[in-house]
Amino acid sequence: MLEAETPDKAGTRGRLSAVKPALEGEKRDGGVRLMASGDWLARTVGEMEPLLAETTQSKLGDRITVDCSKVGRIDTAGAYVLERLSRDLGGEGRNVELAGVSKRDEALFSAVRDAMQRETPQTVAAPGNPLTGFLAGVGGLVYAVRGEAVAGLNIIGGAIYGAGYRLTGRTRSRPAAIFNQLDQMGVRAIPIIVLITFLIGGIIAQQGAFQLRRFGGEVYAVNLVGILVLREIGVLLTAIMIAGRSGSAITAELGSMKMREEIDALHVIGLNPIGVLVFPRLVALTIALPLLTVLANLSALLGGMLTLKLYSDISYANFLQGIQNSVDLFTVFSGLIKAPFMAIVIGIVGAIEGMKVGGSAESLGLHVTASVVKAIFLVIVMDGLFAIFYASIGL
Repeated sequence: MLEAETPDKAGTRGRLSAVKPALEGEKRDGGVRLMASGDWLARTVGEMEPLLAETTQSKLGDRITVDCSKVGRIDTAGAYVLERLSRDLGGEGRNVELAGVSKRDEALFSAVRDAMQRETPQTVAAPGNPLTGFLAGVGGLVYAVRGEAVAGLNIIGGAIYGAGYRLTGRTRSRPAAIFNQLDQMGVRAIPIIVLITFLIGGIIAQQGAFQLRRFGGEVYAVNLVGILVLREIGVLLTAIMIAGRSGSAITAELGSMKMREEIDALHVIGLNPIGVLVFPRLVALTIALPLLTVLANLSALLGGMLTLKLYSDISYANFLQGIQNSVDLFTVFSGLIKAPFMAIVIGIVGAIEGMKVGGSAESLGLHVTASVVKAIFLVIVMDGLFAIFYASIGL
């Protein structure tokens, strides 16, 4: 805390004692002069808040002078209070002057005035017409996408940089961190993924058999289940559930570390937070998502097989024979190929949003929500791009 005092007052009074600040008003020269006196310090100005609030709300006329010539010691808190009082009184077209500031205190008031000017929010002018507003919105969106792309490339670069250090032996490898994340993101996600995909597989089989029954092709529901699950539904459902489960966990973990300044501590001790925190999660996701996709496919096929047995009386042998006839090796791997790319997208989005978290719980909640929404959106977009690519090469 900066503090200024006149030399003659410093010699007669110790720094620990302080004169109670005061503010008195009097009419002079056709206006009102507010005379400030005493020591305006951080430990004394708190008791002046009620009087200052009452003064601000009073009708003092159009010409007001805040006289600081009788002020003893003053620090940044006192200068801020007097400057704020002058600004509050200056509303509604009043002419307010801050006078009597000693040369020694001018630098202090100038610094406080500059800080208050920087803190004033800049008002954005409303667009002149709807077209201008639309173009401004598009420009803002493009700029935001550019920022997200740069942040994603930063995460990828930091992860590759950390991997290079580990491979060359310049940094000690930490396989325990990867295995711990595999347990959190992979093993513990098995029950919910198996359950959901089992139910979805059964629903697809029932709806397929119901619609094909009117055409006498109920047996082709086996082909429908096999191709749809292995090419699209298995990997897509798994990625969406991992985005909601593990992507949000990554954002919450990194965000809480950011709030507790643990990431700043890693910078201080010379460690790369992306290499230490993000790289193990990306590796674990890249390994776990394809394996979970395999389990999801098997679970969905099992749900479809049981449903067709109960709903359409298609035997297990006929179901397996139909799967064998309709599914080839490409159909199996066309879905699995998507899994690593989706895993990387989920991990990068979660890390970006986690690094954006501020110092409040509200910020953490907002970024966790944004992480889930963005990850699911990008996963669906990526699945569509793969579908277009497969169609363009005739597969």
